[in-house]
Amino acid sequence: MKACLVLTIVLTAVRGAVLEKDAVGVDIQLYPTNGQLDVNPDVQLKLTFLSPPTIGSTGKINVYDSEDKNLVDTLDLSVPFSPSPYGNGSTKANYTDTTKYQTNIIGGLDFYFYPIIVRNNTATIYLHNNKLTYGRKYLVEIQPGVLEPARGSFSGFTLDQPWRFSTKSHGPKAGATSVVVAADGSGDFNTVQGAIDWAPGNPTKRTTIYIKNGNYEELVFWQYKSNITIRGQNREKTIVGYPNNSAFNPPNRQGPSRRPAFSFRGVADLQLSSFTINNYYPGQAEALLVDGVRIILDHMTLNGAGDALTTYGTLYVTDSKLTGTGDTVLGYGSAYWLRSRIESIGAVTWTRTVQGIHGNIFVDSTIVGLQGNSTLARLPDNSGGVMDNWPYAEMVIINTKTDGIAPEGWGPVQGPPFDSSHVRFWEYNTTDLRGQPIEISQRLNVSRQLTVPKDKEVIAEYKNPTNILGGWHPVVLEGYG
Repeated sequence: MKACLVLTIVLTAVRGAVLEKDAVGVDIQLYPTNGQLDVNPDVQLKLTFLSPPTIGSTGKINVYDSEDKNLVDTLDLSVPFSPSPYGNGSTKANYTDTTKYQTNIIGGLDFYFYPIIVRNNTATIYLHNNKLTYGRKYLVEIQPGVLEPARGSFSGFTLDQPWRFSTKSHGPKAGATSVVVAADGSGDFNTVQGAIDWAPGNPTKRTTIYIKNGNYEELVFWQYKSNITIRGQNREKTIVGYPNNSAFNPPNRQGPSRRPAFSFRGVADLQLSSFTINNYYPGQAEALLVDGVRIILDHMTLNGAGDALTTYGTLYVTDSKLTGTGDTVLGYGSAYWLRSRIESIGAVTWTRTVQGIHGNIFVDSTIVGLQGNSTLARLPDNSGGVMDNWPYAEMVIINTKTDGIAPEGWGPVQGPPFDSSHVRFWEYNTTDLRGQPIEISQRLNVSRQLTVPKDKEVIAEYKNPTNILGGWHPVVLEGYG
């Protein structure tokens, strides 16, 4: 089997870069360059050919410690990537499947992953996380069959003629509260995950991870780390993403979801600012899954598919944009949205609020149905009528502009025996994109229009994020912090 992922990502070779040669003299650009010093241990190995390569189905990539020749890491290309290597198979776990798949431990959780991804002429090799360490020299062996250029042949590297590099003598200084991620290796880390793995679990001072402009194609996941800011250099030019979904990474028997491109659980006091998160696969494929308390998304762009953003805990979203393909917000938590925009094919949210908390609250925001017939929230029969579904589901929109929303606005909502009397699908001063009032005569009867002066106090309550987020008053940190 050969696999070559084709995505609309442009990664070009650096002009004027030094060309190396493989074991039989084929020109190739390597990163790190052969013999390079002071390489970050989380480096991704890159080979840029004169023509696009394809990924083979045989051969191994081996990394050895130069001093003792011990094998540090190995990638076997005969091992399949996933039960659904193109993300288009079953989304259900097959617990009788005993096949060995390519697996990487990320943030303590096992994920199926691509050991190589090809973009244009560049093949990026993803070693298993945390295999390389500081202050060591490494030899890379790439066996024939691992990569096959469109023109010519690639015989790889041997232990007699290896690809060599050395890592930095040490990482960030003890007590450091900020680090830089740079894809070109000029920072403290090459990858976002490398910086997160370094970050202390519960620091007394806030930790800031600054991501330089670049395209970071990696799965990101961590658990039980708090008091962190992750800030991009430029919202449009700092891009973190991965092709992942519930077919490529089906559910485990226990543990968190593995289908998001970027996710975390059990965290507190986290701020994500000024970068883009993409999930490049269709289906159930979150760009971001949030599981924590006092989480801030500030000037973020999230592009996913179904369930593009899943929320647990408490979340404050400001000046951000989310795009998805239905149930675009799968909301279990309390989320306050300010001056933000959602674009959705199909239902904008499936709000699964439990009793005693608030759900999705939108203030001064914009909601767009991309195909002209979206609804704001739905509550379908999710249980065959044998349970209560989500009887306290809540979504409230205040002073929000809309476009492409069906005349009924809300739904579908499960009928009897489901009791919808506690559902809060409310809106106040909903307008079109020009600020003109919309027609509400066909609104679903489960929903409610708030009015003044009758609902003045209710509207004021919902406009205050502290009321929505369990008493937390969110403060967005500006600049480098």
